[in-house]
Amino acid sequence: MEIKDIKDKLEKAIIAVATVNSNNTPHNTPIMYAKVKDDKVVITNNYMKTTIDNIKNNPQVSLVFWEGEKGWRIDGKAEHYDSGEWFDFVKSLDENKEFSPRGAIIIEVNEIKELG
Repeated sequence: MEIKDIKDKLEKAIIAVATVNSNNTPHNTPIMYAKVKDDKVVITNNYMKTTIDNIKNNPQVSLVFWEGEKGWRIDGKAEHYDSGEWFDFVKSLDENKEFSPRGAIIIEVNEIKELG
């Protein structure tokens, strides 16, 4: 399965993003909006601190979302950008017009697993 196969579902879903801190303690964050661009998952950082600190320490992330009784888990490697092309992209999104984004989280997808 490729990210393009679930793009429409992902972009409509509320997503849980899991990271791990330096003490190997998991941290989950709900995300209202994600986009798919260039086969990568793009998440806007409007308020995140712990999630960004965790990504800088360990870039491995896992996303989970559901549509009805079916769900998907996306595992990948994340990087945070607070300037440049990716940051400009999230600032241009309609969903962010009322916000001042702090950055963009870009996830290189390693594996997608169907759940349920």
